[in-house]
Amino acid sequence: MARVIVDVMLKPEILDPQGQAIARALPRLGFSGVSSVRQGKRFEIDLEGPADDAALAEVRKMAETLLANTVIEDYTVRVQG
Repeated sequence: MARVIVDVMLKPEILDPQGQAIARALPRLGFSGVSSVRQGKRFEIDLEGPADDAALAEVRKMAETLLANTVIEDYTVRVQG
């Protein structure tokens, strides 16, 4: 069994209102030194078999089809461990 991580983030040119709200809230909570925050999504996918090239290609297809809106989001796929 293998675990594959898919991280989805808004593209840099897309505004991130949730990230901006978090960045504004941090100083009010006593945190300093943060200039910006980008918010994203993380998916952990457990595969029944090994994370070989075919399985990773299938996960990339999942990401492009369902997990990420590729018009406004980028994604990365990596094997955990």
